Amino acid sequence: MDVCVWTMLLFWGLQEACCAYVLMVTAVYWVSEAVPLGAAALVPAFLYPLFGVLKSSEVAAEYCKDTTLLLMGVICLAASIEKWNLHKRIALRMVMIAGAKPGMLVLGFMCCTVFLSMWLSNTSTTAMVMPIAEAVLQQLICTGLADSHVDSETAEVPEEDITSNDCFPSVSLILTKVKSIFSHTTILIFFLLFLFQVKMRRDSQYPTKRDHMICKCLSLSITYAATIGGLITITGTSTNLIFAEQFNTRYPDAKVINFGTWFIFSFPIAIIMLVLTWLWLHFLFLGCNFRETCSLSKKRKTRREMLSERRIHEEYAKLGPISYPEVVTGVFFILMTLLWFTREPGFVPGWTSLFEKKGYRTDATVSVLLGFLLFLIPARRPFSSSSYDDSESDPLAPMITWKDFQRLMPWEIVILVGGGYALAAGCKVSGLSVWIGRQLEPMSGLPPWAVTLLACLLVSAVTEFASNPATLTVFLPILSALSETLHINPLHTLIPSTMCVSFGVMLPVGNPPNAIVFSYGHVQIRDMVKAGFGVNLIGVAVVMLAITTWGVPLFNLTEFPAWALARNVTGSL
Repeated sequence: MDVCVWTMLLFWGLQEACCAYVLMVTAVYWVSEAVPLGAAALVPAFLYPLFGVLKSSEVAAEYCKDTTLLLMGVICLAASIEKWNLHKRIALRMVMIAGAKPGMLVLGFMCCTVFLSMWLSNTSTTAMVMPIAEAVLQQLICTGLADSHVDSETAEVPEEDITSNDCFPSVSLILTKVKSIFSHTTILIFFLLFLFQVKMRRDSQYPTKRDHMICKCLSLSITYAATIGGLITITGTSTNLIFAEQFNTRYPDAKVINFGTWFIFSFPIAIIMLVLTWLWLHFLFLGCNFRETCSLSKKRKTRREMLSERRIHEEYAKLGPISYPEVVTGVFFILMTLLWFTREPGFVPGWTSLFEKKGYRTDATVSVLLGFLLFLIPARRPFSSSSYDDSESDPLAPMITWKDFQRLMPWEIVILVGGGYALAAGCKVSGLSVWIGRQLEPMSGLPPWAVTLLACLLVSAVTEFASNPATLTVFLPILSALSETLHINPLHTLIPSTMCVSFGVMLPVGNPPNAIVFSYGHVQIRDMVKAGFGVNLIGVAVVMLAITTWGVPLFNLTEFPAWALARNVTGSL
């Protein structure tokens, strides 16, 4: 690496070489994950001042931006949602509406996961929904094992069999039986028989192959739905926040990316992807008989489906009546969304027009204000002598505490995003972004849609092996410089690339939701690769459709905008 540095310093400009070296070192640490992502993001904080690219105070300012405050406010709301089990009530209610038919059950879980992932992180949403889905799947498996011994049309299942999850003999019981029979055999034979018994137990975990397919389909649908839901809002996933802040920093005069415009563009994408992904998973694991798997008629329900529905209703009944903290959280949730939409809707004046000074209030202002109020509002209903939380002895205990917030706040992501801002600032000051743009001039003969397609395919391939935030942080400055050089509206390449970087769904290491679903043991890597490849193609195709149709009038993509032209001219001086 040292030889590479001195070579660049000798045969290239000093500032560009130093900045390129810092970018390469940081990218290598991010891709290899030799150190934690947050720690790797601190590399520009000490290398830029050492190499004279940026002052230490200038680098430090890049690590806390407006999106950091936006994320903190959203995490406050997410902490309240999780603390008072509002997410569980929403998920179970939507599944109750969908029913227990396999196809409708999968669709119901996907819909509630998409909705929750719009406001919570993809990882948190998957971690919240998977235990609910697992309870339903275990009920399905246990009922299937009972049905293998008793005729499903006449037999009655005892209540304790319905609620029990202990469907298989324990490992200790297997060891005891094997040891009692082969106590005088050799250790090798004992070990081989034990492995054989474990394999037979694993193979017989599912009553039928169809049950195993349902488990695979439902498990994978949750991680894909969490990814789809994260596309809809700016706060839905960290990559959206990275894009928004880097874009607004690089093009301060743009004023085109806010909560409303992003939602209008991405919501149709999510709906189309949700339907196509559900159809793909249904075809892959459940077949094409939609009449059998999606019928809402009570006459067509099997005994097992009725028992699964009973289990879902029992879980919902355990939540009890809706509580005062849930009502407050729901009101804050709706209020935050409305204030985001009406801040600067574009077609009519927003509520910010009521203030004399313009540009001072952003989505982060709303987010932090409502998040702060959650620390003030008591969790107990006013003028009420009863408490909804028996563990709380303090009648003035707030909706959330700092511990609740701290438990969910992804500080590593905050530092990672800050490191990306620092790298972007260094590329701008040193002139590296201009140099990269000049090297990409041979691509000027390609039409804009071809450039965008190549960028989408590239980032969606890289993100399968590297983290999504790290991949996007590395590619955003390069794609911005490419767009400016080719005189393409930067949004034409940056928005599709930001969305496609979330499609790392083929491997467990692609993103944390994949790892969570994989850990439950229902799917294997080949299942994830096969299903994820189709979802990847669906995602890229739908994003390309969106950017070439309704994205054109929404962002005025047919013209090279004045704000990008001003940035290009300034960077070339």
